[in-house]
Order: sequence, then structure tokens, then C-alpha cells
Amino acid sequence: MIKLKIKSGDIVRVIAGDHKGSEGKVLKVDREKNKAIVEGVNMVSKHTKPSAKSPQGGIVKKEAPIQISNISLIDPKTKETTRTGVRVEGDKKVRFSKKSNQVL
Repeated sequence: MIKLKIKSGDIVRVIAGDHKGSEGKVLKVDREKNKAIVEGVNMVSKHTKPSAKSPQGGIVKKEAPIQISNISLIDPKTKETTRTGVRVEGDKKVRFSKKSNQVL
């Protein structure tokens, strides 16, 4: 399994594809498929049948997974996309931004 640089809760920007330039918070990361679900990005229409939960049924808009290689982490200090690194501070491993050298 590949170690990913993006975790759920991170603020990311889409850098490639149909939704290029849009930003959002990572809701879920699927390490098996190398995909992430980003809030408000890659919205799809899902048709639902009437059920006890939704007696009306109808069309529901929801986020679809997007490839990890198409998103990049946003540095909270500079508000630009950045790569991440890992370093040891004391006895803990911490992620840091390569642009601002700030702990994430």
C-alpha cells in the first residue's frame, strides 16, 4: 500500500481535470484506489428510489471520488499549493510545507 501525502481534513486544490482550480476539504481518502472525496468538487447526480429514509426519492447531488494525483495541498500560510515533507521534531513525526517550512 502506498503512503499518501493527503489526509482527511486537509484543504486541497484541484490541479488537473474538469474541476481544475476548485478548492475544498478532504472528506475521505481511499488508499486502495488512490482516490479522495473532496467537499463540493466532482459533484454527480444520483437517482434514488423511494424508501423509508427518503419517501419522495428523486435525484441527489453528491461528491464522487477524485484521483489523488489531481489534487494538491494548500499551504495555510501562503494560500498556495505546496508539497509536503516529513521530519522528526523531538520524538514525533510531523508534516511540513515545503514552501513555507511550516508544520501542518
